[in-house]
Parts: sequence; C-alpha cells; structure tokens
Amino acid sequence: MAQQQVFDSNCMTLTRFVLAEQKKVPTATGDLSQLLTSIQTAVKAVSSAVRRAGLAHLYGMAGSTNVQGEDVKKLDVLSNELFVNMLASSYTVNMLVSEENETVIEIETEKRGKYIVCFDPLDGSSNIDCLVSIGSIFGIFKKTNESNDIDIKNALQPGRTMVAAGYALYGSATMMVLSLGKGSGVNGFMLDPALGEFLLTERDIKIPRKGNIYSINEGYTHQWDDIITKYIIQKKDPKYGKPYGARYIGSMVADVHRTLKYGGIFMYPASKQSPNGKLRLLYEGNPMAFIVEEAGGVATNGKIPILDIQPTALHQRCPIFLGSKDDVNELLEMYNV
Repeated sequence: MAQQQVFDSNCMTLTRFVLAEQKKVPTATGDLSQLLTSIQTAVKAVSSAVRRAGLAHLYGMAGSTNVQGEDVKKLDVLSNELFVNMLASSYTVNMLVSEENETVIEIETEKRGKYIVCFDPLDGSSNIDCLVSIGSIFGIFKKTNESNDIDIKNALQPGRTMVAAGYALYGSATMMVLSLGKGSGVNGFMLDPALGEFLLTERDIKIPRKGNIYSINEGYTHQWDDIITKYIIQKKDPKYGKPYGARYIGSMVADVHRTLKYGGIFMYPASKQSPNGKLRLLYEGNPMAFIVEEAGGVATNGKIPILDIQPTALHQRCPIFLGSKDDVNELLEMYNV
C-alpha cells in the first residue's frame, strides 16, 4: 500500500517569517519586508534560469567583460538584470551596487527608498558550464541621512551597519540563507518547486566551534605568505592532531555554505599576484561575514574583523578568513605571535 504523502498545512514560508520578525520591531514600516520579497522574486527567477540554462542557450560568453575584467557570461547578464529590475521596482531602495556595474546603479527619483543593496547576482560564474553549485549574495544597508539624493557614502558603510544579509545557493536544491542581524540568528529556507515558495527548513543555524575541513585554492601555494603556508602544512600533518580534509569548490557561496554547516575554515588570502586579496568587500566579504558572525563564527582579513573595515571604493578587495571560531582564532594567533 502506497504511503500517504504528508503535507504541512502550517508551513513557515520566508515571507511569513519576515513578517513575523517585522512585528517584533514596533517602529518597523514594512519597507525591509517589501525589499526582501523583491529579493526573493529575483532569486526565484535566477534559480529558474539556472535550472534551464542549457535548454535556453544561456551558457557561454556574452561577448563582454565586467568591471573586474572577467568574462561575462549570458547567465551573469540575465541574473544582474533580474536583480536590478526587481529591486528598482520595489520602491524601497535608494541605489544599488552590483559586481557587474562599475558605478552605483541610481534609482529613479520617484521610486527611491531608504535602503542600499550591494549584491553579486551570480557568484561562482566560472563554474556555470560544468554544473557546479553557484549562488547570489546580498547585503542591505540603510541610508545614513534623510536626503533622497544619491550619495555614494551611503554605499561605503562598514559591514557592521548592515541591517540584513543573505545568499542563495543554486545546488541540488535552491536555498536562501538569511540573517536580519542584532541577534536574530541565521535561518535557511529551501525552495519548494511545487509551491514556488521558500520554506523554513533550517532554523537558527550555528557553525560548529571547531571543524575538520580547510578550504583554500592550493594552486596559489607559492604566492602565499609564510603564515598561511605554515598553517596549511600543520592542518595536513598528523603530529599536530588528526589531519583536516581539504574541500574547495571555487564558488564562494558553496564553500561558505559548507563551512557554515560542517565547520572549519574558508580562506582567500592575499597573494603576490593579488596583494589586496581577490574577493570583494561590499558584496562578498561583508554579507558572508555578517552571516558567519551571526551563526557564532569569526570573519577577519587577518588583522581586523571584516565587518569593521571602512570601505573606500565600490569594488574594493580584501583577504578573507572565515569559519569556526577556534579554527580562525588559531590562524590569527599565528599572525599575532
């Protein structure tokens, strides 16, 4: 006899969750909830495009390069347009900062709101053609003044002032991981294709205090400083304890999500070739650091917490070390000796 399918008639959707969190703040206007709904829609649309990319001929190059000098792929272009269009029409944002645009994206005056969104519409795009997990990353700031004018200073705030951050992972399933900060924790929502809704599947995610995995691109071994080299050698050497496993996907969202789930440390250090690191602060480092800290982990550039860095440019790069508290602190102690 076939087992009857169980259906949750009281499922916690992402929209429902955000509205419940909004009720906890007496001064809330609902604008952030409206903005997060627009981000949800953008993520759903990107997820759909990713799932049918091959059939829709979205693989391959679009024939141009972005501000970073990287080849832009068709799916990158589409993802960026989806995010820009959904966010600009939400009536909640003042301006946008995207990995794909050299300058800030200004919103029409009559549509401007009080939030600034920094986002990477399609992280890990070099993995698109080989079907490895990719994702989207976003961080949300609030304007520091009452003016409705465009002021780039509003986009160059330290990550500590973010009001929310999250990422979407397009893997074997599509998941959104979100934190509203201020001790609200980190929660994971899986997209149910049948409902077309994100459902709460992982409540109050906590990163293990210590892990047994390190994640770094070892192809750059000879470009690291001596501390990183020594740290990695120790993680492989049995005389320092049970050796760590090495895991590196090359999509920041996928590598950080695994680190969040299983613990350990994710590293993208400075190198001789990239003395300032390679990952971007505003839409990669800050949102991920925000989430990792809310989950009980540590995120640093090797000297100070990522969230305390004062940005000076939209596409500023920085070294990133994040993950389990004990693992990251062990590295920091080696730097501070």
